[in-house]
Amino acid sequence: MIQFSHVYKTYPGDIHALRDVSLTIDKGEFVFLTGPSGAGKSTLFKLISAYEQATSGRAQVAGFDLNHIKAAQVPYLRRRIGVVYQDFRLLKKRSVFDNVALPLVVRGERPSYIERRVQDVLDQVSLGFKLKALPEQMSGGEQQRVAIARALVHQPEVLIADEPTGNLDPVLSREILSLLDGVNAQGTTVFVATHDHDMVKKSGRRVVDLDRGAVVGGA
Repeated sequence: MIQFSHVYKTYPGDIHALRDVSLTIDKGEFVFLTGPSGAGKSTLFKLISAYEQATSGRAQVAGFDLNHIKAAQVPYLRRRIGVVYQDFRLLKKRSVFDNVALPLVVRGERPSYIERRVQDVLDQVSLGFKLKALPEQMSGGEQQRVAIARALVHQPEVLIADEPTGNLDPVLSREILSLLDGVNAQGTTVFVATHDHDMVKKSGRRVVDLDRGAVVGGA
């Protein structure tokens, strides 16, 4: 599902964000990505979702060769990937329904399908009663669940989450992890970047550890 082979990502000034990264994540796996700030976690996720391209090495995601992907193919890749950000990135002046519906609207889906699918995914994250609420009226944990619903609404094969519990207390963090476990149990490949080593340890899941752009464990 995700395969990197000897991948480097170098920025101007000879800054090596990723160094010789080789990594395989199979379909249906749940994997944590750990490492200190600046280790390259966000850069790795940007490569997976084709917001950045590797400087060298080979990268494949969901059947797409990211080294040779054409601009016209990128939207099709992203339809197979859901992304959850630490800062939620919700539209503050739009309702929960509108936020979650956005990927389907962009795809041009029928209004009847959008309404049904958004309700289903909000029910999945226990927010079916918050359709008309604005993000600013919700708690941090609720906003994160809305962000997860938005990432899941187009039924992606891969879900990547960048520090999804970084702004939450331990109780809410456990709730989000439980939700991601449920998503994975339905067959979605889940790849989560986190600083929460206690959560990772308790989960018993596979861990990939990055340090200064290099994989130092778990690949």
